[in-house]
Amino acid sequence: MIIAYNLKKWIKIFFILSLSMNLFGCAGVSSKGIFGTGVSVALDPRSVGTQIDDSIMQKNLTARVILLDKKYFLSVKSKVLDGRIFLTGKVESPENKLQLTKLAWETEGVRSVRNDIKIKDEFNFKQSAKDLLITSQLRTAMILSKSIKATNYNIDTYKKKIFIYGIALNDEERQEVIDEAKSILDVEKVIASIFLVEDLRIQKD
Repeated sequence: MIIAYNLKKWIKIFFILSLSMNLFGCAGVSSKGIFGTGVSVALDPRSVGTQIDDSIMQKNLTARVILLDKKYFLSVKSKVLDGRIFLTGKVESPENKLQLTKLAWETEGVRSVRNDIKIKDEFNFKQSAKDLLITSQLRTAMILSKSIKATNYNIDTYKKKIFIYGIALNDEERQEVIDEAKSILDVEKVIASIFLVEDLRIQKD
């Protein structure tokens, strides 16, 4: 227990140092932002302490998912935002989906789990290409918008259904993201988990 506690402590210290280097403009150092999109931590609306906790949870969950089955490394995606875990991707059976849900809930510090994993069916190249196009169209629209911080969002599309995870500065931005997604041709459904900055967990850094 003492070893585990010390390890977690040193991991937090490492993240604090890394984040500090980013915040004060050290050359050659960058952060992947909320979901690995290349945004500086200085632009991340979460507190530094929450960013550290989310990063630790993300690495912990990813490692445990791979240990469960290496094939999940490519077929399952996980995101951690303010202690909330989001799962997307495809698995072979309902039992696999349930197993991953249980694994996510067992992650230390988890506040909630949303499992949007789909049961895998026969691979369809045409459908996958359409999904990729939908994702690209929404990402482009968000980047071009002056009122949306595109780097604060992650987008996944499966069978014409768009899953959006991220943080909005206000209700207007959140609604614009959803409206942009709904306006894309062939989109059947938009599932959005977008939190407002004011809703994020208050945590001392």
